[in-house]
Amino acid sequence: PDLGRRFAERKRCADLECSMLMCRGKAMRDFKGPDCRFVNFKKGEAVYVYYKLIGKSTELWAGSVGSDFGYFPKDLLEINHNYSSEELELPTDETDFVCF
Repeated sequence: PDLGRRFAERKRCADLECSMLMCRGKAMRDFKGPDCRFVNFKKGEAVYVYYKLIGKSTELWAGSVGSDFGYFPKDLLEINHNYSSEELELPTDETDFVCF
């Protein structure tokens, strides 16, 4: 993915604040992100998805593993539970792409 300031202009969320879980999955292999905006995980770990980027970076989703939050390639996740079937399309914010 292009690691410019913003990965995408839009995102899909379960609620207006993107605070509700969309789905949960199992990591299919280890992942170590290129910078602090990404979440790292090991094969078999549970990954919780809060929003999905759409537009130019459809391959990245945002979620958490334990207390860590960040982006990861959606192809590394095997979805095993959906929490919401509702998906709202919202604009991304500059703060969606900063390190905490």
